[in-house]
Amino acid sequence: MDLILNYIEWDVDPTLITIFGREIRYYGLLFALSFLLGVKMSEKVFAKEGIDMKKLDKLFIYIMVSTVVGARLGHCFFYDFEAYMEEPITILYIWEGGLASHGATIGIFIGLLIYERKIMPGKLMWILDRVTLPVALSCFLIRLGNLFNHEILGEQTEMPWAFIFKRSYEEIVPRHPAQLYESLCYLIVFIMLYKGYWNWGWAKQKGKLFGILMSGIFSVRFLIEFVKLKQTDAEAEMLGNIGLNMGHVLSIPAILIGIYFIIKSNKNEAVSA
Repeated sequence: MDLILNYIEWDVDPTLITIFGREIRYYGLLFALSFLLGVKMSEKVFAKEGIDMKKLDKLFIYIMVSTVVGARLGHCFFYDFEAYMEEPITILYIWEGGLASHGATIGIFIGLLIYERKIMPGKLMWILDRVTLPVALSCFLIRLGNLFNHEILGEQTEMPWAFIFKRSYEEIVPRHPAQLYESLCYLIVFIMLYKGYWNWGWAKQKGKLFGILMSGIFSVRFLIEFVKLKQTDAEAEMLGNIGLNMGHVLSIPAILIGIYFIIKSNKNEAVSA
């Protein structure tokens, strides 16, 4: 990484090491690390609250499967529906890239609904609040992985902190490091949730942690969409027609859901007080 004039030249190889002809990428390592750290954090939460650890093992299996399936289907249906419908088999070609965070969110929620009914009946809100810590940390690490992958780029800019992504398939010009913006903001959300659970008593306010996760993560996503390079021509056309793209539209209900649960948790706290 070098400074060129006022810009940062980002020329980091996405591949950390090659073993027996197989590339080990920073993105894959950070993705795996997000699950590993998520399990470790959740072990402490489950131990603190006296929950059987066997339930935690099953929880992360549900989360892993629902994350990947939801993220892939979200990308296919929200961002390039016509192309995938022409060749539906390509939906399975996950190694070619194409995962959507909004789809992952929907997938995780469905996975947790199934988990709650089968493993912890009547505990849906408890589960949603407790998974906020690993989810927020995963958002931070995965967007950091996107930085190493030279993807999720921003629009061209002359800001002094602009990045020149030397290994990108896009035009090599100074751009907003949109993935880095998101990553750092998600780290802030994670720190808030971590402190909220362990130090500020938010775990006692049913729905508050979940509400802050949803409103925090997707407010960041909504704002950064304005400087992010559009993924498809259809998305660029949508932005031109209504001033919002698919990322904006999908973020709005998530933000509103988050605000609803924050308000509800505060009202419940006031009543109990």
